[in-house]
Amino acid sequence: MDNLNYGVIGNCKSAALVSDRGSIDWCCLPDFDSSSVFAKLLDEAKGGCFAVELDGPFEVRQQYLRRTNILVTTFTNGADAFELIDFMPRYKTERGSYHCPPDVIRYIRPLSGTPSVRFHYDPRPGYAKDPVRATLTREFLKHCTTRGQYESVYLYSSLPLKRIAEGRPVEIKQDGFLLLSYNQKLVHPTVDWAELELERTKVYWMSWLARTTGFSDYREAVERSALVLKLLAYQQTGAILAAATTSLPETIGDVRNWDYRFCWIRDASMTISVLTKLGHYNVAKRFLQFVLALVPFKDEKIQIMYGIHRQKVLTERELDWLSGYAGSRPVRVGNAAYEQKQNDMYGVVMDVIYQSLKIFGPTLDNQEGLWTVVRSLVRHVANNWRSLDSGIWEFRTRRHHFTFSKILCWVAADRAMRIAELFRKTRDARYYRALRDRIKADVLARGTDPETGALTQFYGSRSLDSANLLAEPYGFLSASDPVYVNTVNDTYKRLSSDGLTYRYRGRDDFGVPKSSFAACTFWMIKALYRVGRKRLARQLFQRVLSYGNHLGLFSEDIDVRTKRLLGNFPQGYSHLALIDTAMALSDTPG
Repeated sequence: MDNLNYGVIGNCKSAALVSDRGSIDWCCLPDFDSSSVFAKLLDEAKGGCFAVELDGPFEVRQQYLRRTNILVTTFTNGADAFELIDFMPRYKTERGSYHCPPDVIRYIRPLSGTPSVRFHYDPRPGYAKDPVRATLTREFLKHCTTRGQYESVYLYSSLPLKRIAEGRPVEIKQDGFLLLSYNQKLVHPTVDWAELELERTKVYWMSWLARTTGFSDYREAVERSALVLKLLAYQQTGAILAAATTSLPETIGDVRNWDYRFCWIRDASMTISVLTKLGHYNVAKRFLQFVLALVPFKDEKIQIMYGIHRQKVLTERELDWLSGYAGSRPVRVGNAAYEQKQNDMYGVVMDVIYQSLKIFGPTLDNQEGLWTVVRSLVRHVANNWRSLDSGIWEFRTRRHHFTFSKILCWVAADRAMRIAELFRKTRDARYYRALRDRIKADVLARGTDPETGALTQFYGSRSLDSANLLAEPYGFLSASDPVYVNTVNDTYKRLSSDGLTYRYRGRDDFGVPKSSFAACTFWMIKALYRVGRKRLARQLFQRVLSYGNHLGLFSEDIDVRTKRLLGNFPQGYSHLALIDTAMALSDTPG
């Protein structure tokens, strides 16, 4: 279990992680945030998996079917060879709706010889908490929990189910399939049916990606990242998940293990910006509608995150029967951060509304309602921008006057001013401009280090925060402003190591952070490029791209010393930041 050598498959309904040896070690059904069916990722002994076992040495290679989210794992020993094609079906039906059932299809195809395979099929529904009973019929193999909350899954196959259930060898003489489904099938699946699901899904992903704006210098990295983001977009509501997993640790053996199968509103403005620049207006607009549906009109409270079904209560609990990834406990589901006060949220939401009015303005319904939301949010900013909060990094026991939170309050006032101008509300625009200017003056007076001239993590400190690198993209400072240049150079000097960047280096609720944050590394590279250090930025970007796993996927964190991927996976924010940086570095030759 090294370096998260997994591929992700999914269909905008749920996802599964497939190891580079062809084992499904994580899968939740029927939805992303449902309990797991396979959780070997979080407990090798108890979690359950769907593995391929072979006699003798086999060379194994894994890659995505070109320009898709379909994963191909090829096994060969010289004489015998076969490929395992893993995917979750997704395509548009003749009626115009999307077909994305809670199914995993493993299409198996012989390439040479007569390979013999044993399948270790060991589902443990319900996060592997309760005993499971297996029932074999002529049509399917069913596993269900025998106590606690009832959960069940079904396996269909063109291969002998009895041999699969007993773990006995199965000869692969012709194309076949294994279908894991949350639902019992009304029509018995066949090989022809499975092949058609494969071809339709292949065409869907290739067609979707064909609409993506190309970047010649970094095309493959951008395309893979775009496919990850689309995979993490929940079909039912338009929410985009932070990641497909829970409790993968930021540092091995540490307690920084969180559930990321939720939608962080903070990611919204970058998500919408990036997706529209890539040409994917539909995904961006559905996510926008998800966000706007959650913003209260006149109630001041807005959460930093929500469930993918728009749940507001995300109660955090520990699964104490699971040993954790590489022994890193606790394993958590839910996330208590939803209750935190973070003043930067108002700037994020205001930026989303402003971007949306610029991009989708003529087609947006209820513009009067949006104007009410804008006035309500700015009223909250005016009343609270001077107060303490938990900051972007979600400190659990500490509150400060975080500089980045103040910058985002400035963003809220600035975007409100621009929206007021769009709506020809001159008096409101004047008020918002004055508020914006007061906040900026306060930040520059109290949020900069008098010795270095760089933005600090919070008022009165000398520590740095990589979030402040976003001051230029948000428009708070220009790339040529001495304060921004000082911030970029000082952050690179003090928070970067071997081309990787920490969020911050000071002690927090759990000690001193030990791993770099992938998104911060990409922010750092873009910032260096923007202040004129273009050659260094390009060198660092190429180096960081090499730290992705064998399929070009990134998690949340990267160990500075070993370059091991850590944290939840694949991380949407990391791939967003990768695309955003590739866009910046593709602007002009440097």
